[in-house]
Amino acid sequence: MSYLKKELDEHLEMFERRLPENMRGLVRWLRKPGSGVVRIILGILLVICGLVGFLPILGFWMIPLGVLVLAIDLPFVRPPLIKLLDWVERKWPAPKPPST
Repeated sequence: MSYLKKELDEHLEMFERRLPENMRGLVRWLRKPGSGVVRIILGILLVICGLVGFLPILGFWMIPLGVLVLAIDLPFVRPPLIKLLDWVERKWPAPKPPST
């Protein structure tokens, strides 16, 4: 496994832990090696739909999500995406759990 793939997997695992439980199952399934065709189709659809994000229901938020999904299978997308994810994690750290 390449260094960039391993680093992307670490970012995805961190984000997965922040998701609600019902969404984690979907993300785990999408990250499985056998889901490659579905990931590529989903990623392309998210980017295309994000380009018309000014329409109701669709949104520009779909573009980075589509790129994130595509980066799992397309190595040339990983380096800029990892830099962006590092920047996002520095700007918006994980919320602290409530103290009891």
